[in-house]
Amino acid sequence: MSDDAWVQGLLREELRGRSAYGAPQLDVPVRLNTNENSYALPDEVVRAVSRAIAGEIADLNRYPDRDAVKLRADLAAYCGHGLTAEQLWAANGSNEVQQQLFQAFAGPGRVALGFGPAYSMHPLLAAGTATTWVDGGRGDDFGLTAAHAAEQARRHRPALTLLCSPNNPTGTALDFDVVEAVLAETEGLVVVDEAYAEFRRPGTPSALELLDKHPRLVVSRTMSKAFAFAGARVGYLAAHPAIVEAVQLVRLPYHLSALTQAAARAALAHADVLLGTVEAIKAQRDRIVADLRASGWTVADSDSNFVLFGPFPDQHAAWRTLLGQGVLVRDVGLPGWLRVTAGTPAETSAFLDAMKELRP
Repeated sequence: MSDDAWVQGLLREELRGRSAYGAPQLDVPVRLNTNENSYALPDEVVRAVSRAIAGEIADLNRYPDRDAVKLRADLAAYCGHGLTAEQLWAANGSNEVQQQLFQAFAGPGRVALGFGPAYSMHPLLAAGTATTWVDGGRGDDFGLTAAHAAEQARRHRPALTLLCSPNNPTGTALDFDVVEAVLAETEGLVVVDEAYAEFRRPGTPSALELLDKHPRLVVSRTMSKAFAFAGARVGYLAAHPAIVEAVQLVRLPYHLSALTQAAARAALAHADVLLGTVEAIKAQRDRIVADLRASGWTVADSDSNFVLFGPFPDQHAAWRTLLGQGVLVRDVGLPGWLRVTAGTPAETSAFLDAMKELRP
């Protein structure tokens, strides 16, 4: 027995034997495994963020705005669709936003429903809040139909349903009929995780368009991806004001620092500049899809900044082959499949060159 085995005896049963969420952090020339934006902040944004942070430093002896009202107003303006600050809530990444939803609306004796393969953090959030997690599954093509989603909601009566659009790790987006079918079959909250929404292809809708019709709908988003702001840790949700008020019952005091709020507001003020990289990333995503399919690989349709591809007899062996070429991609634990982030043109070229060592 290891020296720290006693900890397992003290740990809550549903957490025993689990591993903490996280991707390998390796020092390699090309890192395409965490869906980060490969483009650094433009100089004008760096200067703006620096000024904003500098303006807060003298007052760090004081707590920040507990409710982040100005940031929420800026986020509402960015989201559009007539949203107001009362309908927005912000936290340290969309993970914390979703954790707060689990704390407020799920918990012991309640069920959370997801449709895997999907974001692997969701079951961990369920475990951390003693919520029963149910994986409703997807089709062989990684798609999710309204009929299947509705049947799972009807069967399990979830307090919280998680729908990812675009979905991680597959990149597939959802039609409105899936969201509305689940809303019709459950009395609980339905959360559409839109962490990659800015990368969706033309014609792919956002669930923000449905908020005015469905008071139990929540849309969560992040500034980590499209805004190239992963290091700042800013996520947010849009929902009915009553849901926003309820979430504040479980938020930690002063959870979002004054520096984070200032940095996020400066970034939002330069949204047009920051989002200028989105089209470049989408072009590389489409390049990866086209090249891999032309080479005989199967690739899931993607509305995100990453691509799921395969199949491999042993995806971890394929992962090691690519790593040997200096390219780090993500083994998401889905047998036969790997995921690659769309990066710069040079990073994409390095990945595609490395893929020549493998055969479909």
